[in-house]
Amino acid sequence: MPSDSPAVAAPFGGTPAASVIAECLRVQSEVPPRSAFARFLGRSPLSEDSHPWYVGALGELEVARRLEALGDGWTVVHSVPIGTRGSDIDHVVVGPPGVFTLNTKHHAGAKVWVGGRRLLVNGQKTEHLRNTRHEAPRTQKLLSSAVGADVPVRGVIVVVGAKQITVREQPADVAVLASPQLVRWLKKQKPALDAALGATVAAAVCAKETWTGQPQPMADTAGFAQLRREVESARRVRMLWGGAVLVGILGVSVPLAIGYYARLFGG
Repeated sequence: MPSDSPAVAAPFGGTPAASVIAECLRVQSEVPPRSAFARFLGRSPLSEDSHPWYVGALGELEVARRLEALGDGWTVVHSVPIGTRGSDIDHVVVGPPGVFTLNTKHHAGAKVWVGGRRLLVNGQKTEHLRNTRHEAPRTQKLLSSAVGADVPVRGVIVVVGAKQITVREQPADVAVLASPQLVRWLKKQKPALDAALGATVAAAVCAKETWTGQPQPMADTAGFAQLRREVESARRVRMLWGGAVLVGILGVSVPLAIGYYARLFGG
């Protein structure tokens, strides 16, 4: 189970996946501890309710890790609260090409199809495009008001862990990218902010007052790290059990097969 250590305050936007980590641990705190037998069998500590939050947090952490490669001249803030209903933007990136709101979607092993007006995951419709289209103009309005100048903002959907991404047509107002493409794509965009305006926009992005009066969630990153270790440990135990079962099956079937062929062909 997550540790009882208190969450440590971080600078505004400095903790990736803060919102989803906080919600994951809140939901997970209601899950009964596993029995010794369940741990022996490698049962995951996650419940059906906490699992989606856990997966979402891993996706945002992966994107944050990749964004570290942007280097000088770029500013990144994470888990930015916006509005008064508890919603947030996964990542906001500021650089010479302008501002980008990143909406991370972790679809491990899935097939993603992208069209001008739709984004399907394993053939099922999603609201990913609609939600991302809502974030960008909202952000543009807030930042333009904060700096007193028009600020270009573009929405980006970053897909993590998908088995396949088929782009039939990129939406006109939202970019859809696999996470390994993200940093290179950002750096290839045409410059849109001069150095002075870029610095002003970056300062506004990093200011809590720009976004909302709501507090940013306090994420117990140590507790989440402990949960990750428990989940990974359970996965390894299940793999060991799976390997043992396979060896047992082979141990029975191979001698039987040898005996069958010996009787069939003699010898």
